[in-house]
Amino acid sequence: MKLTNLLSWLVAILIPLALIGLGLRVLLTPLFLKIEYNMPYFPQDEYGFTKEDRLKWAPYALDYLVNSADISYLGDLKFEDGTPLYNERELSHMADVKRVTQGALNVWYIALSFLTLFGIWSWRGDWMQTYRLGLMRGGWLMVGLAVVIGVIAVIGITVNPDIFFSFFAGFHSLFFEGDSWLFYYSDTLIRLFPIRFWQDAFLWAAVIALSGGVALGLGFRSASHHI
Repeated sequence: MKLTNLLSWLVAILIPLALIGLGLRVLLTPLFLKIEYNMPYFPQDEYGFTKEDRLKWAPYALDYLVNSADISYLGDLKFEDGTPLYNERELSHMADVKRVTQGALNVWYIALSFLTLFGIWSWRGDWMQTYRLGLMRGGWLMVGLAVVIGVIAVIGITVNPDIFFSFFAGFHSLFFEGDSWLFYYSDTLIRLFPIRFWQDAFLWAAVIALSGGVALGLGFRSASHHI
């Protein structure tokens, strides 16, 4: 197999990493919080957080995941009565989440860098059609993955929440030790980010990735006729 054909398959593998990373980065924005918390079906907090409270406190958690601050960024937050916003277990988990999130974002940056470099190389090295074929293959690969994730999220929302929770638990077991990600309903993390938040987050990530995959799959389908 020619080197350019191997590089084309590498491009195909990098595409899902790039599109999933894009979905993750979009979700790590205040805009997503505003949309999610304003959804009419979003569950109210039985312990007293209003929508305004959630919009006040939740952005700190997202900012922490993408900035360079240490855990005191969240540890120093306090309610009006002076009690800490997060307990030690929550802070420990958020430190782990930051490690995983920034690792995932670094993978995204690397994938984008290699795709850009390969694109320039293919243009200068006269193998652009093979590169475009890799983009198309990667797009359809992403479509398949996104459909699986989307179906799990939709079933979890509309039919059986246990299905999504099993998927959610399996996802956490890959990156976190034991039950360090489980909390009481009265804990701030659950009050800000209940299970419905994560169902919607996975669904929106799947939609973003699916859209990108379809765009690449259809946009570069002509490449397969020139190889």
